Amino acid sequence: METLLDRETLDREALRERAYAVARGVTDPEMPMLTLEDLGVLRRVDVAGAGEVVVAITPTYSGCPAMATMRDDLVHGLSDAGFDDVRVAVELSPAWSSDWITERGRRALAEAGLSAPGPAPRHDGPIALDLLPTRRAVSCPRCGSAAVDLTSEFGATACKALYRCTDCLEPFEHVKEI
Repeated sequence: METLLDRETLDREALRERAYAVARGVTDPEMPMLTLEDLGVLRRVDVAGAGEVVVAITPTYSGCPAMATMRDDLVHGLSDAGFDDVRVAVELSPAWSSDWITERGRRALAEAGLSAPGPAPRHDGPIALDLLPTRRAVSCPRCGSAAVDLTSEFGATACKALYRCTDCLEPFEHVKEI
């Protein structure tokens, strides 16, 4: 026999699934070929007792200017879908890693002409400050060649570097390993 508590739990889970379906479709404002889920910043979607939808996101790095837009896009998307009480929580721990980008996200980056990040570096303890360009294993997303030159350590956003393929001569952005 189903109790009122069982029905409330089922209703809350159905609401959570509906809210998650909306949240997972919100795209990154700086790389719109990626959803927040594919970028790995969408941590979870919960429904609190009174029907409040709580979305947890993690910034790609401290001070990411896209966080306010991500929050606004999540609130607008969920509000448009009929969720009246929406809160976006920013979680800083654990820190986001480019390893959290999904395989679907990595394919979307390549299809859009961006080089996906390799494995993120691992650190224990203090991190030495190195002012030299970072060495990365990068290949051209257009022709696949590893013959590339770093043009600039910073692209249109701080999380991307600019490269040029010396085989096909095309410039491209590389999403940095973090």
